[in-house]
Amino acid sequence: MAFDMKKEEDVKEFLENIGIEYRFGCFSEKKPESCHLLGDYFEGVKKDFEKAARVFRSNCDDSSYPKSCYKYANYNFLGKGCKQNMDEAYSYYLKGCTAGDYDSCLNGGLMCVSNTPTNADRPKDYSKGLELLDKACNGNNAFSCYYISGIFIQGVKDNITKDMSKAFQYSMKACDLGNMYACANISQMYRKGDGVEKDEAKSEEFKKKTLDMQEQFKEQMQIQFQQGAAKS
Repeated sequence: MAFDMKKEEDVKEFLENIGIEYRFGCFSEKKPESCHLLGDYFEGVKKDFEKAARVFRSNCDDSSYPKSCYKYANYNFLGKGCKQNMDEAYSYYLKGCTAGDYDSCLNGGLMCVSNTPTNADRPKDYSKGLELLDKACNGNNAFSCYYISGIFIQGVKDNITKDMSKAFQYSMKACDLGNMYACANISQMYRKGDGVEKDEAKSEEFKKKTLDMQEQFKEQMQIQFQQGAAKS
């Protein structure tokens, strides 16, 4: 059956059919991918966050589906579809990380080391935090590499010794993965000889790379703004 997406009734029928398909795939065929899509359906289409949370949790517990673990952890962190529970959030970030979701590794690591208002009362575990962040970095999560570099640039009193050589290594990986702030740090490190042999030519090379990335970002934002304006 063809649907006319300009007609409200056709759109509603199409979305209902999608929901039926996801339910069948999840509950009858026991497909973790379908269960995750069902959770996304409850979240994005039905706006029923409690049902979405239950689906994500079940899919994580029963099938160790990485993205479902991550989603349920986020729900607990934000208090969305369930009562806010930071311990539960951390537990499911660990499950997601173990299952191979590097965003879960990043968020779990941040919960171990950061001092954000929502996380201020949690005891810090810098060793575990670095382990999780490093796993995310090795999974090519650019922000995680950049965050670790910042830890080694500053050091953490009584916990982590400042190490510019490690800071350089993590900054370089983050830069290679597209983090322009890391590229700016690399430029400064080459200019000052921090963590690497001083090299003015390399400093200029990474400065230019940073500026090029800034321009690309501005162009991308302008395109998104124009697209948004055209739709309104």
